[in-house]
Amino acid sequence: MKVFGKIIGASAAALCLWALPAAAQELKLGYVNSERVLRDSAPAKAAQAKLEAEFGRRERELNDIRNRLKAAADKFEKDAPTLSEAEKTRRQRELVDQERDLQRKQREFQEDLNQRKNEELAAVVERANRVIRQIFETEKYDAILQEVVFAGPRVDITDKVIRALNAAPAK
Repeated sequence: MKVFGKIIGASAAALCLWALPAAAQELKLGYVNSERVLRDSAPAKAAQAKLEAEFGRRERELNDIRNRLKAAADKFEKDAPTLSEAEKTRRQRELVDQERDLQRKQREFQEDLNQRKNEELAAVVERANRVIRQIFETEKYDAILQEVVFAGPRVDITDKVIRALNAAPAK
């Protein structure tokens, strides 16, 4: 019981010591909504447009292949009652091979897209962190947080970060 009392006493003393400087001078805190920065900033939008331009053609090709495969499967279903067993087997095998090829191409596309998206995202995050650090230093913040449960509008500096990021030249 004595140990428990000492722990509580030490904790209360630490809280009082911590609270005294905070009462003497107010902490300057900021909050940045990372999700909004990565969605609404000009560099993030430029990265998204770059990815769409880079991967749009491949995505259209995959959609064309998917549509052709569906048309071939529909045609097979329609023709199946009149086909010989050998022809049915041959066409089923072709459809399975085409489906397997489509799945492989879709998997490769998704892997390539994810890799490039991560690269572009990392570049935007790096730029955003530089801007946040600059705001932190020039406006003398004590802390700028990016992930919190709740943050009031008084500490939310997301718009300021987005404006600064939009104005900053790409490096």
